[in-house]
Amino acid sequence: MSFPSQIIGRLRKSGVVAGFSVEKVEHAVPLAKALLAGGIDVIELTLRTPAGMDAVKAISAGVPEMLVGVGTILAPETAREVKAAGADFGVSPGMNPKVIRAAQEAGLPFAPGIATPSDLEAAIELGCRFVKFFPAEACGGIKYLRSMAAPYQHLGIEYFPLGGVNAENMMAYLAEANVPAVGGSWIVDQSLVNEENWAGITCRAAEVITQLKEND
Repeated sequence: MSFPSQIIGRLRKSGVVAGFSVEKVEHAVPLAKALLAGGIDVIELTLRTPAGMDAVKAISAGVPEMLVGVGTILAPETAREVKAAGADFGVSPGMNPKVIRAAQEAGLPFAPGIATPSDLEAAIELGCRFVKFFPAEACGGIKYLRSMAAPYQHLGIEYFPLGGVNAENMMAYLAEANVPAVGGSWIVDQSLVNEENWAGITCRAAEVITQLKEND
């Protein structure tokens, strides 16, 4: 399945997707609500901890205003579990055809990770038109993305850069017409989460939203 236009629209409106992992399930809902209070309504919750899938379920059920994306989907069965958990979309760090097919079969909008033209062509062959560019800065950043994307421009491919994206360089990515949003792993400070300082998380989210509006 192609990535729904309404989700792309939400991503473009948001501009930044807060990326994070959850160590404790009980932190999931307060964290999501804190981000929402700061103006960020799209997340990528990565499945890098044992609490990950339960956190997806908790946020999907407890914070319906949040558009819930799930990252680090590395196996076909995980794609199916993510869909069942209530996620709105999924992403992965790499381009695994089996995972893409499983997501498509489950009805989960999915953006595979790509880093090279070969990755991108493999994703295109499987029907993907929205892809995660990862690791963005380590690959060469915006200059590399422009060069890689050029031969495929007529296909309408859109990119979601993550990896090394931060407050200093995010606007350069967002200036590209084919980049609806970037992934922001700097927004959620784990020390604030550990302290359950939800007001601090809200402030960090609000700072990002303010920067986006000032540069709009």
